Amino acid sequence: MKAAVWHGAKDIRIEEVNLKPLASDEVTIKVAYAGICGSDLHEYQDGPVLIPTTFPDPLTNEAAPIVLGHEFSGVVEAVGTDVYDFQVGDHVAVNPAITKRESPDDVYDGYSFIGLSTDGGFAGYVNVPVENLYPLPKDFSLKLAAVIEPTAVAVQAIKEAHLTFGQTVVIFGAGPIGAMVTTAAKAAGATKIVVVDLSTIRLQKALKMGATDIINPSEVSDVVAAVRQILPEGADASFEIAGVQATFDQAIKTTKARGYMVVVSIYAHAIQFNPMALTNSGVNLTSTIAYSRQTFQQTVDLVTSGQINVEPIITSEIKLDDIITDGFDVLTADQSQAKILINLTQEK
Repeated sequence: MKAAVWHGAKDIRIEEVNLKPLASDEVTIKVAYAGICGSDLHEYQDGPVLIPTTFPDPLTNEAAPIVLGHEFSGVVEAVGTDVYDFQVGDHVAVNPAITKRESPDDVYDGYSFIGLSTDGGFAGYVNVPVENLYPLPKDFSLKLAAVIEPTAVAVQAIKEAHLTFGQTVVIFGAGPIGAMVTTAAKAAGATKIVVVDLSTIRLQKALKMGATDIINPSEVSDVVAAVRQILPEGADASFEIAGVQATFDQAIKTTKARGYMVVVSIYAHAIQFNPMALTNSGVNLTSTIAYSRQTFQQTVDLVTSGQINVEPIITSEIKLDDIITDGFDVLTADQSQAKILINLTQEK
């Protein structure tokens, strides 16, 4: 079968690969749609970031080359001998997080990812442990289901901020995850959602996703002052999703005392941080990279019920053969793009 295989930075190849043997506790998924994530883009531009290269991943015992793709949906093609909860033809979403499974709710229970630490969904078929599958209503769009995973990142970020009805947020970065945090904050009952980004196109997308106010740093002399003009006391929660020094500092400065600043970005390069910024402000600093199993199920329910609308985030649909030119290169150069999906329904 055809697959997009990561060999190194700027070295992703469309190759013919063999599907690995199906383990007794696994299910073969015929992939329908797969999304290109910001972490995939990091691996393409600057990798390895999360992909194991020198030593095999301790949970999967695999290393590069790896078939990318951790945001995907599909249809059950075959089931292992110990699988009883799924059958051929079932529609499923995939939670790509792999942990030791010693703690049901802790994502940091030693984590790896399908599509980063073992073969993922940028292929016609993939074998997935049954415990990573979530059933979907058969009448729910598999195209929209491919966006459940990044939505779960956003839902977990909202939970990390302890956000409650009537509170206020500021979001730094209006890319795909920023847009999903925006709509998740709206669903959680935030009354003011301020989004900061340098891209006018992305800011307009943020408004469609639920932002109440937008700020373009190129149009103001002081971003912190501009946020404080809208939220004089500061935000109850801030989300740093841009992954650069300036927004990290601004996120702390725009959060009220005892509020939460949540780091959602994956940083390709280290930044500097003075802990006194927290000591002097009373801001709680936390971070998140994925989601608990409970959060993933909640996100499946929120998306399939329509309580969170993910459709506006999808901006393009491409073929696997065009993943570099129409996928990674476009995401690098065109800020009007948010979530690019690979249509694998015709791949064998």
